[in-house]
Amino acid sequence: SSDLQPAPNFSVTDSGDKMISLADYRGKLVVLELTKEGCPFVQQYYKQGNMQALQKEYTSKGVAWLSVISSAPGKQGYADGARADELTQQRGAKPTAVLLDPKGTLGHLYHAQNTPQMFVIDAGGKLIYSGAIDSLPSTDPADIVKASPYFKTALDQALGGHAISRPLTVPYGCSIKYR
Repeated sequence: SSDLQPAPNFSVTDSGDKMISLADYRGKLVVLELTKEGCPFVQQYYKQGNMQALQKEYTSKGVAWLSVISSAPGKQGYADGARADELTQQRGAKPTAVLLDPKGTLGHLYHAQNTPQMFVIDAGGKLIYSGAIDSLPSTDPADIVKASPYFKTALDQALGGHAISRPLTVPYGCSIKYR
């Protein structure tokens, strides 16, 4: 088994300017979805509703799904609260909250490099999955069904009370534009 550490705590504001910290979700499974507007690897999952379906499925099972925007002001994918809310609405996305990380504090805490990059934190605050959403670095939505769904598998295993078979995978996608 891998030695994933306790998940680093963070406090950042969400798109509604509310302070959110990891500790607020103790006792729940938490997903961090590092995302960026304009990234074709992210668009692959949003174009036909795949990411939205995952968000809906798991939030309905009590998972806290936090979409995180770590782009710095002036860099690709930067969004303020109003823009983030507009994107969520346009896409029909269903995250629990959208976290704004323009200083990259949260992203750096988790050594996040790419969008999309996924993290799963268990109810006790331990990081149990870190890496790619799936096994195929592609921008074609048709490839989603062909890929091994690393992230979804980890989440299903966690919800079922099982050990995570593949807790660490190599993320792929667009590089996060930190400041």
